[in-house]
Amino acid sequence: MWANIQARSHKEKTREFTMKVSHILRVKNAGSPSTLFTITPEHSLSDAMKLLELNDIGSLVVMSQGLVSGMLTFREVISAIVKNDGVVGSSTVLAAMDKSPLMLTSEMELDEVRRMMLTHHARYMPVVDAQVLMGVISFYDVAKTIVDSQNFENQMLKAYIRDWPAEESAA
Repeated sequence: MWANIQARSHKEKTREFTMKVSHILRVKNAGSPSTLFTITPEHSLSDAMKLLELNDIGSLVVMSQGLVSGMLTFREVISAIVKNDGVVGSSTVLAAMDKSPLMLTSEMELDEVRRMMLTHHARYMPVVDAQVLMGVISFYDVAKTIVDSQNFENQMLKAYIRDWPAEESAA
């Protein structure tokens, strides 16, 4: 029974400190207002490529009638061009986009997001709550959050060791 209480206690503590997508979005948007770049399926692939390059971004959320209908990243753009013998031509976003992208909610845990990104080789994932686009999380955002968290934990551990009581360290 004691082990059960300890396990439950540890599980509850772990849940308190579990990083969620909402945290990543908050940190990502903290310094400056973040712009969500979207495009419609009817736009030309050429227009989408210009938007990606002009704004130095790696993805566009494809929106149709106010809802997320797909994602367009450099991966889909390159694939569409290769399929068209190296020519953009009159291709549309609809023809190139990922029509069923993996989507996140702001309440999803970071560990689940990491697994999804690694398993499906996803570099960009839209965050949608109640059919409303909240943001986009990139592989970079996840990696930065993990590194920042580890750096903070490392600093806290070093401070704890530095401030270790003298009588305990002598024993």
